[in-house]
Amino acid sequence: MTAIAFDPSSDAQRADPYPAYAELRRHAPVHRLEKTGAYAVSRYEDVAFVLRNPELFSSSAMRTALTNVAATGAPGVEMAVADAARVGELLQTLPFPLPEVLASRFLISSDPPVHGTMRGLVNRGFTPRRIAALEPRIREIARASLGAVRGKRELELQGAFSIPLPVTVIAELLGVEPERTEDFKRWSDCVIAGSTGAAGTLRPLEILEAFSELSNYMTRVIEARRTQPEDDLISTLIRAENGEDALKPVDVVMFTLLLLVAGNETTTNLIGNTMLALLAHPEQLARVRRDPGLVPSLVEEGLRYCGPIQFLYRHATRDVELAGVTIPAGSLVIPLIGSANRDERQFEEPDRFDVTRNAQGHLAFGLGIHFCLGASLARLEARVALEELLARYARFEPVEPRVEYIDSFLVRGPKRLPLRVEAA
Repeated sequence: MTAIAFDPSSDAQRADPYPAYAELRRHAPVHRLEKTGAYAVSRYEDVAFVLRNPELFSSSAMRTALTNVAATGAPGVEMAVADAARVGELLQTLPFPLPEVLASRFLISSDPPVHGTMRGLVNRGFTPRRIAALEPRIREIARASLGAVRGKRELELQGAFSIPLPVTVIAELLGVEPERTEDFKRWSDCVIAGSTGAAGTLRPLEILEAFSELSNYMTRVIEARRTQPEDDLISTLIRAENGEDALKPVDVVMFTLLLLVAGNETTTNLIGNTMLALLAHPEQLARVRRDPGLVPSLVEEGLRYCGPIQFLYRHATRDVELAGVTIPAGSLVIPLIGSANRDERQFEEPDRFDVTRNAQGHLAFGLGIHFCLGASLARLEARVALEELLARYARFEPVEPRVEYIDSFLVRGPKRLPLRVEAA
């Protein structure tokens, strides 16, 4: 039997996870991790089974896993006395008591029947008509970002374009002031690095400071919309506050936090990852240039080939046998989305990047009741972003040979992407 040392939080895994995924699929499709005792699930069929069956695999693990990392910081690092004192002060500044925050309904970690009720409420802000109507504004934001660097021979894609586009869209969708978009990005970065950072560079204090700022700011916005509603997502959510299953203010704040991460970081990294794939496959870039109608297909292949979310967390609610392995009740289960999307049993030549591929069925947005609420928005933003980049520039060339990835074992994407560019 082949011995496999797999650690989803290792630096090597972050740099290039796909060889390890292939080893798991070949030799240990359901693999118990030595360090944590969690079970990593790597084949498409099994990952899909985990995601489709919430009665067997509870999403409560999402809150447990992310909160534990954020609360404890890097393993083996004790909180400084001064930090502990400051944490106590910050807890007093939160607009909600900590037990209320911990007991709040968090969409990605809820199970039926709570999930269905909450999903029905927040879906009101993501109707197909509402998302489709955003395209002109998204294109305007994209063109403004590129216009700001017009004439430059070098472009740091993430900072100049891939970051400001989705964070501006999310801020406008929520109805917050444009001048707060930099704060939104800072809060989002802190949540990602604090709760899923492999390097443990953030202290719990810094995470709590960011959450305190975000929750206090959003509480003020909620109060303002309650007295003067507008045509934005916060107003839509507030209108769902009446009734037995109504959202509480703390639920709205937690949903805002989810939007920041899921609707901001993931789209930023989808754009960056897809551009990296195009740079590594110049023949595919040339193909899209010849036929811009392939951009929607390019987005789907980018999601499959190098999607920003590598895995999720679930808890086994009872003993479950999967791929011949019994997963004991209560175990942490890690469905590896990044691996499922490279499974040769599902996709022919999965390690080949092909902009003409029919990537239908990829799991980049999840599956089942937790299928990504903002999938249509992410697809729209990525399509517009890539269309505008390809129309603006005739040539892209990486400046640095090595890609530095963001500090997260859950979210994968380039921290920076400096390019030499030539205007079309």
